Amino acid sequence: MSGIYRISMGKAMCAVDLGDGSERGEYVNQDYILHKLGRPHRAVSLMYCYYPLDKEWPSRISEVMKDANISFQWDYPYDDYFTYKGGLDGNTDDEPFTFMRDIRRHGQDVILTLTIDPAVSDEHLAAIGNDLRPFGRLLLRINHEATGSWFSFNKRASYQEVADFYCRASRIIKENAPNVQTILCIGGIEHLENGDKIEKEKEFAQAVRETDIWSVDKYMALHWGWPYDVAEAGGNSHQRSSVRKIYELTKASYERFRYLNGGETKPMVMSEFNADGDVTGAYEQAEMVKLFCEILKEEKADWFSAFTFYQFRDRGRLGLEIEDPNNPDVGIEQPVMQTYKEIIHDEWFLPKMTQGDELTLPAALRWGGSEDAEGIAVPLYFEKNPCFCELVFSDASNLMLEINGKWFYKSPKAKTIDLMPAFYEKPLDGECELTLKIFAPPATGENDLTAPDGLVNYYYVLEKLPEIRLRFAPVEKSLD
Repeated sequence: MSGIYRISMGKAMCAVDLGDGSERGEYVNQDYILHKLGRPHRAVSLMYCYYPLDKEWPSRISEVMKDANISFQWDYPYDDYFTYKGGLDGNTDDEPFTFMRDIRRHGQDVILTLTIDPAVSDEHLAAIGNDLRPFGRLLLRINHEATGSWFSFNKRASYQEVADFYCRASRIIKENAPNVQTILCIGGIEHLENGDKIEKEKEFAQAVRETDIWSVDKYMALHWGWPYDVAEAGGNSHQRSSVRKIYELTKASYERFRYLNGGETKPMVMSEFNADGDVTGAYEQAEMVKLFCEILKEEKADWFSAFTFYQFRDRGRLGLEIEDPNNPDVGIEQPVMQTYKEIIHDEWFLPKMTQGDELTLPAALRWGGSEDAEGIAVPLYFEKNPCFCELVFSDASNLMLEINGKWFYKSPKAKTIDLMPAFYEKPLDGECELTLKIFAPPATGENDLTAPDGLVNYYYVLEKLPEIRLRFAPVEKSLD
């Protein structure tokens, strides 16, 4: 080991985010996901609803109406997401805040998708903003797919009213939580042959200008009739598009958004992205996901900021895992899992790391978010593939660690972190120098709002390095 250097983590050419839980599946903890995929995401997307004026609130509507005769996922009085327990007269001790803390402890930002009754008062929106203040650089997707007809907010208000509510909600929430950026998710351009206007352009033009981020949801194949019917040839509850067409529609939507914004650009994301295995089967699902990402790289699509893969574990066939019907805590890995893992470890989709000057400990590590963090880099010499490689800590630090392309989480209670899994899939073939990278996201999942810049930054002083146990032979040699 030679010196210790400051290292900065910045934006990827295309960031990758992951959906974790929705109407189709439950939340999966971040430790499990990190072990399966080998790296954290830029952000993890959670999906919740807020209809506090309804008599059934705050119960999940499908549980309240479990005996109702429902034939479509969105036929309930309000959207069948888990319910947002914050807001006016709420609290932040329950969902989604418990999961938001888990996500941020593991070095990821939060994307909160929240469907909201357009009839709520300004006081409700201000309360939501106050809820979100401690969670750093949070992305908030309000009333997504707003040019559709299936969500409850579209059944309760006109498209113009939904668009106006988006602007009102975005403004009030950000007044109370300046750390939040809002995502406008609408249909965009749905048909290239029908001109160059986005869906409901007149109604949503102002929202396009006021939002921080533009978004479309694009499924290259989707069975929207799930779980109430089975997708079969000739059916009318599913569709499939070409991968190239989905790319071109997304790019055309971005160009139209930019036009409506006076030529000024904003980040463009795809907030839900996948091909439904119900339609394509498991193998072609993986092929379509891979092809789309190859197009992004081949086209050098610098206009495209990120996509969110929907989702990690699904009760249908929209997940990297399918939920085991016998045990919802167990996931059944799908072929797209390995494909996705290869994609997110590709340089195009990895955060940029920049090494700075040499430093000495103790050192303050800054966590602004997964696209703006400062940690340390420790060079380690390997004479060959190790037999033992582990870190032994004497403090209660909360850290994200990376070596040989694989990430590890160290919680405040953990004392020893075994780094050997970094060498199981990528063994070393000779001597080399690797860099151990160390970052410190907030241990509680929340920022310290008493700090001058606590809305967007968290700091941790690393006093000393862990003991590094590196051995290149077994403790005892073979007796054979």
